[in-house]
Amino acid sequence: MVNMRELWEPIVLSSAGVFVASAVIWMVAGYHKKDLKAIKAQDLAPNQYAIPYSADQKDRVTPEFQQKMKDGPLAIITIRKAGMPDMKRMLGAWMLHLLILNAFIAYIAGRVGSHGIPFVPVFRTVGTIALIGFAGALPVQSIFWGKPVRATALDMFDALINALITGAIYGWLWPQ
Repeated sequence: MVNMRELWEPIVLSSAGVFVASAVIWMVAGYHKKDLKAIKAQDLAPNQYAIPYSADQKDRVTPEFQQKMKDGPLAIITIRKAGMPDMKRMLGAWMLHLLILNAFIAYIAGRVGSHGIPFVPVFRTVGTIALIGFAGALPVQSIFWGKPVRATALDMFDALINALITGAIYGWLWPQ
């Protein structure tokens, strides 16, 4: 068993590696450009909206609501507050998320691994744990919320890249 204190370097470096990789993916690679489409502004308050909408489950079984569902459009829309996004806050939250996720990855890897494990077994194990962490819940967005499968597939590809980076850094820095 490996102590969590011995894994602080891979926790921090893999978080930083994934942070940099995600920046490259979103700012340079460009394959996420088609993930979003424009809609006309409706001056809506920040929230999550559904079209058609009914607050009462009983109304959802009425013929009128059922017809609205058949006729469409069907949408779930997230409206954010107006203005430029606070990228410092968002990137800070992303890095915090990566550090927390890597702490869990290190905890699991440290419980199942011991000192002196070679690179490849650590890479496989940690990469698999990381892939579950980065990609495990992504299909839910397509399954239940209607996110285009292509966008989810690209997000899962990003998750695979993140998992490979994480596995490689842990394999490289695994305590001997």
